[in-house]
Amino acid sequence: MKPLESEKPVPPVKIGVVGTGHVGSTFAFTLLLRGLARELALVDRRRDKAEGDAMDLNHAVPFARPVRISAGGYETLQGASIVCIAAGVAQRPGEDRLSLLRRNIAVLREVVAGITAHCPEAIILVASNPVDILSYAAWKLSGYPAARVIGSGTILDTARLRYLLSRHYRVDPRSVHAHIIGEHGDSEVPVWSLANIAGIRLEDFEGYEPEAHRVIFEKARDAAYEIIRRKGATYYAIAVGLARIVESILRDENTVLSVSTLVNGYHGVRDVYVGVPAVVGRNGVERVIELPLAREEVEAFRRSASILRGVLDSLDL
Repeated sequence: MKPLESEKPVPPVKIGVVGTGHVGSTFAFTLLLRGLARELALVDRRRDKAEGDAMDLNHAVPFARPVRISAGGYETLQGASIVCIAAGVAQRPGEDRLSLLRRNIAVLREVVAGITAHCPEAIILVASNPVDILSYAAWKLSGYPAARVIGSGTILDTARLRYLLSRHYRVDPRSVHAHIIGEHGDSEVPVWSLANIAGIRLEDFEGYEPEAHRVIFEKARDAAYEIIRRKGATYYAIAVGLARIVESILRDENTVLSVSTLVNGYHGVRDVYVGVPAVVGRNGVERVIELPLAREEVEAFRRSASILRGVLDSLDL
């Protein structure tokens, strides 16, 4: 009998985390609790911060599963199968993600050089913002195949939308099937035409209110601003989302996840990293799923991608 995906053993892999701020350290903690790595390597410009995190996490090992956790320079990443880039300056209250670019691109150059020097076969998972731009830049700077450079994309936006819809319709969010595509940011696009609960279109489900959908999407889109205003940063949900991507890679699940990946011809959009549903497995992005969008959704998606393309055209990559 073929084992369920959740029962497939995780190979004894090493995972690297570059940047041990809120997102990086929470991601490492999530990996530890879920037993997704045999070894974790933490790298940060503030070496004492990475070392402190490694010490703290190691003290949790007796309560979790065996894992070796170390901290140091980029050489610590040697042999890692997956390296998550969570390094960069944090988003300020009221600051949009694209305005982070100038402050983060220099950091990325250093990080990618460190990864490629020590992990030539690794899959790079980008979490730093603006994630679509930095994922494209990481792909260009690394020289790796696009399949092996993945951004967190709209995985979190999609989760927020599903959660808020589940609250409105009073169902388990795992029973809500909906996507947000495009930029992980202000121009992102909800795919209402395909959204459903257990196969039932939302307009046919009890409690359907078009105006409520508008409010729900705005709350999903603007959630980061509201969280940052209240506590300074978002990290719990994205850490779990990153772990979900890692799990699909390690278990070769071929799960469809809304990640940022290179598209060429996706509803006319080319040569840009953007959030779309993609099959994620052992080799990274195995293939991209082109959704049959409504006309207005295609137009909105193209506008979102054009914003990203305009930024990319200004970069020397």
